[in-house]
Amino acid sequence: MEVKHTDMQSHSSALDRPAHPGIFPTREAGKSDHQLAERSVDFLVSVVLPAGGTGERTGLQTPKQFFPCLGRPLLSYTIQAFERVSWIQSIVVTVAKENMDLMTDIIQRFQHRKVRAVPGGSTRHRSICNGVLALGEGGAEERPADRPKVVIIHDAVRPFVEEDFLYKIAMAAKEQGCSESDFEFGTDCLHLALQYCGTNAKLIQGPPMLWKVTYKPDLAAAESIIKETLSQSACVITGGSAQAVTLADALQKSLNMELDVVPDLMGENARYLLKEWNFIQVSVNRSCLSEVEAILTDLEATNRALLHPLVVIWVHLSSSDELSIRGGMVEPAAIVDLASAAKHRNILLYGIQLHQSKDAERWERSVLNVAEIMSALIQERSPALVGQLLQA
Repeated sequence: MEVKHTDMQSHSSALDRPAHPGIFPTREAGKSDHQLAERSVDFLVSVVLPAGGTGERTGLQTPKQFFPCLGRPLLSYTIQAFERVSWIQSIVVTVAKENMDLMTDIIQRFQHRKVRAVPGGSTRHRSICNGVLALGEGGAEERPADRPKVVIIHDAVRPFVEEDFLYKIAMAAKEQGCSESDFEFGTDCLHLALQYCGTNAKLIQGPPMLWKVTYKPDLAAAESIIKETLSQSACVITGGSAQAVTLADALQKSLNMELDVVPDLMGENARYLLKEWNFIQVSVNRSCLSEVEAILTDLEATNRALLHPLVVIWVHLSSSDELSIRGGMVEPAAIVDLASAAKHRNILLYGIQLHQSKDAERWERSVLNVAEIMSALIQERSPALVGQLLQA
């Protein structure tokens, strides 16, 4: 078994960390499906995530790997980064014995696949050893061919790791020997790999984003990066209304994010329900929330764990005529009740009331105002504004 370690000596301050680490998508920008297929591996790869630390340097009672970022433990983001790599066979997380129940709950609550938890040891190295040994405990039915050829050892509190880097690590572990320079300047795990595993090793320089959450300010920086990543895309549902499409087109020019516009979430468009996207429902001249209720029902029907608070924004687009004839105002209690129920499913529902003006200049200002409100809601994901109907 060949062991490769990704704990690179690549540290940077919170201020110079990348704004878009790409921790959720595994597809690189500009990569085609054909190019990604060429990058697949033809050998078994597994991962060991040592997560038994106490987090003393953060000054918090909760170990940093279990500290919540947007309501989800930091460790869960790291696991997801590896789960999304199709060619990774299995993931073992080593935790302190007293945290085994907590780790089991995290695996179940966030529906992690490929993952199992095993007790760690008295030191980090013993924990890693326990994790590697657990990979060979498949039982009597396990064949040697089922065992991983490469094991990646990765810190549980380094959540921002991309598939391309993991691919380089896996290929280097399989194909290349060790060098004197690596063992002279590499990490202590390289020495352990040579001394006790009889394996070859190769030191690969990690990217700047591969930083480790070590101190308390790092947790805030990690949450900020996660928020930024989650704010890069949204799906606008127009209901087929020409007025809603006009608004969506205007928002595409004003919002600094990827914005897809669809009439509904049926058929081919249902794929958006499985993406890590935000949703914007535009209702024209209708003050009821039935369209938003439909989105929430569809999301629930997908039966997937929402790994972070998902944002749904309901925009009630009303004309001046509707406002004067029917009042046009939404009953605040209705959206509050709906938002309260959605919040239990990790969905943050916000509302925006927008009056469509016939004056072009005034309408343009309104659209810009709506875009600013949407950006803030999606970026900050504030629980305090859930259920609020904001006026644009």
